[in-house]
Amino acid sequence: MGMTFLIRLRDKLKLLFLDAVILSIMPLLAVLLRFEGVIPEHEAGILRVWLLPATFIGIGIFYLFGMYHRIWHYARIRDLYAIVGAVTLFSAGKFLLLFIAGEELPKSVFLISWMLTLGGIGLSRLAFKINLDIFTDKQTEQHSVLIIGAGDAGAMLVREIEQNDAATVRIVGFADDDVKKIGNRLAGFSILGAIDQVPDIVEAHHVEHIIIATPSAEGHEIRRITEICRRTHCKVKIMPGLYEMMDTGKQDKGLRQLREIRLEDLLRRDPIELDFDKITHYIAGKTILITGAGGSIGSELSRQISRVGAKEILLLGRGENSIYEIYQELKMKFPEQHYRTIIANITDKVRMEEVFRQYHPQVVFHAAAHKHVPLMEIQPAEAVQNNVFGTKNVAELADAYKSEIFVLISTDKAVNPTSVMGATKRTAELVLQEINQHSMTKFVAVRFGNVLGSRGSVVPLFERQIAAGGPVTVTDPEMTRFFMTIPEAVQLVLQAGSQAEGGEVFLFDMGDPVKINDMACDLIRLHGHVPNQDIRIVYTGLRPGEKLYEELLTSEEGTTSTKHKKIYKAHITPIETNVLTQYLDKLLTNRDATDILQSLKKLIPTYKSKQLEMLERK
Repeated sequence: MGMTFLIRLRDKLKLLFLDAVILSIMPLLAVLLRFEGVIPEHEAGILRVWLLPATFIGIGIFYLFGMYHRIWHYARIRDLYAIVGAVTLFSAGKFLLLFIAGEELPKSVFLISWMLTLGGIGLSRLAFKINLDIFTDKQTEQHSVLIIGAGDAGAMLVREIEQNDAATVRIVGFADDDVKKIGNRLAGFSILGAIDQVPDIVEAHHVEHIIIATPSAEGHEIRRITEICRRTHCKVKIMPGLYEMMDTGKQDKGLRQLREIRLEDLLRRDPIELDFDKITHYIAGKTILITGAGGSIGSELSRQISRVGAKEILLLGRGENSIYEIYQELKMKFPEQHYRTIIANITDKVRMEEVFRQYHPQVVFHAAAHKHVPLMEIQPAEAVQNNVFGTKNVAELADAYKSEIFVLISTDKAVNPTSVMGATKRTAELVLQEINQHSMTKFVAVRFGNVLGSRGSVVPLFERQIAAGGPVTVTDPEMTRFFMTIPEAVQLVLQAGSQAEGGEVFLFDMGDPVKINDMACDLIRLHGHVPNQDIRIVYTGLRPGEKLYEELLTSEEGTTSTKHKKIYKAHITPIETNVLTQYLDKLLTNRDATDILQSLKKLIPTYKSKQLEMLERK
């Protein structure tokens, strides 16, 4: 910022000096032209007395017209109007001043002076327009930029670059696929061709940087644009997607709002339309408890709830570092929102009751869970304690202390589970449905697939493997998963909570499943490498508890649409209370792996465990 200020100050002083020279010389030159190279004594006397004051008056008029506050690198027609207006007013002022003083000059002198001054001022601005440094005779060092997307976002980006980065950026124009736009101008710059023509445009205009300014584009379009840009060897940045631009904590302007292309850009879907009135109705002014508040989903829940205006947000987690970090972030972004940090283990019912007794949360978002599939396979007792009985503790306390709404963050792995993690999450859903039958609290669960960037997800692993030079490990070339971004998932969680009537299991529209192998290739390319040339992909086989394909519904379940087009309600029959109690008692008192897996299998008939089959064969 300091360097940019100095550059702008230098340019302003340079223009002011040039204007002073032009305003001083042009009247003299006008008299010489009028009298064919000779300055009569009368006219010479007038010039000696009035030339310097007139120059200062002219500088003042130019200042009032904003001649030293305009960015002449990006001069437009309105800037030309300003030049004509300022020079005309200056010439008229000189005429009036001399008339009042009783001094006479031929009227043609004023006309010639006006024309010469207009030409001189115009040429001085043209020098800046074509980026010439007339003092050093060197070209100002700027980066040439092509903007992809000749829409509102592109126009906004131009304005912000003009205001913040004009000294270092030279915009060459736009590329856009709308044939009606090609050949026209936007924000003063030409729309040079279609996106497929970007490599040719780059070569013809010596483009160094490309900016993708299509925040509403879907993932397949971003993928296509990225592939085209990759053929140019330009540095490529992207304007954040709409969900990201909603982050009120972002204050970046101009080029500072841009970032590198990420995997989530390639998976973009239509922006989620939220009913903020309904969300506000059940959250605003309420005490909100978020368990697992330091985790991926919990932390994003705390951010988005902070924008709604809760009375108090309780940030509960077992790890003090993660809770401290999210608390510091939130206090910086939302200083008016009141928070409390609570270090507690959800499996400790005594401690959790202290929390409910002290704060009486009206809405509970239960995001705390063990979710790492392979790790839970080898320690099922911990998965049961945390995912089942931890959930049961918090849910029973929400019922006892008359919370209004309880939202469980579940998973697609709860459907026809093949892992301990999935089976315990399905059991947690059953627990909620049972409690809901005799409670005034509305208990609901929300199922969704993988979220990009969450802890323990595949994307951070691939990133580390690429950074190390490979190989990137993929379990199976045909493995697919549902993905959405963390902000998308949380937006739908909040919306689902507003639709709670009690006992529902909500499903999210996750879009089309994504091949993990394709994702690995995309990440490798985004880092500037070629898959299986620069970075190898190695197939390692399915890990314990993993599915080849994820599901959102069992064969017995159906769905009903809701008022939100991306949220569905599963048709699930609650389990009989005595059956649930019987197997929960066994799970509570038994830590033997075989017994735990057998109890889960009996509780959830669709559970298929290879680990259990192996243990039973021994």
